[in-house]
Formats: sequence, structure tokens, C-alpha cells
Amino acid sequence: MPAQCRLTYPGWVQRKAVTLGKRDQKRGGTGNVQQYRLAIHDAVVASEGRDHWTGEPLDWELIGTYDNQEAAASKGAHKKQYAMLPTIDHRTNQPESDFVICAWRTNDAKHDMTPEELLTFCRAVIAHSPNWQSAS
Repeated sequence: MPAQCRLTYPGWVQRKAVTLGKRDQKRGGTGNVQQYRLAIHDAVVASEGRDHWTGEPLDWELIGTYDNQEAAASKGAHKKQYAMLPTIDHRTNQPESDFVICAWRTNDAKHDMTPEELLTFCRAVIAHSPNWQSAS
């Protein structure tokens, strides 16, 4: 993790733990902020800097730099700029502190799918678009 991120990282983990904890409690979860902070940190360490679902390297220097006003003004271009922003994803669709780290782009595409649902979806995309296979 770059030196700049080490200063931002604790605040990022804390904010995410609070936000995810509150959201999960509304969905019936019982975890607390401390459990969420530890689970997020463990997921970051386990990620080795890569997206859990795709294996792509994440851009850790992007944490703490997203600007909602800039995003609203530039729309799609801004979102693409932050495609590899590390984010926290629930491993399953249950309201619990079981997380993996992935790119914002991946999390946006996966949304609330279970791992099995994500795989089924990806297979359907590939099956429907056989010409993509020859483009790689």
C-alpha cells in the first residue's frame, strides 16, 4: 500500500465499518463497528491488493479521493476514472461482516448477487456474446 494511503486507510476503514454496520443492522444483522473494522482490515490483507472476483490489481491511491460533486458534474467519465477504486463487498448477500475487497466497477456490477449468481450471470453474458471471446 502506498505511503499516502497509510494516512487515509484508518479513516477509510472506520467510515466503511460504520456505514456497512448501519446498513446491515437495518437488514437484520447484529455486528458492531469493531467487528466490521476488523473484518474489513482482514479482507484488505487477504486481497493482497487485488480484486477478489477478477484478480485485477486495485488502485489503492484512489481511496479517500472520490468527490461526489465532481462525479455529478462529469458523470460516466468520473466513474470510469474510479473503476479500480478498492471497495468492500459482502462475500454473500447476508447482512454480516464477511467481506472481500474488489474494484468499485466489480462491486457495481455484482451488486447484491451471491457468488453463484454472479458466476451464472457472467456465463450468460459470455454465452450470449460469443464474438467477444475471439476479441481477447
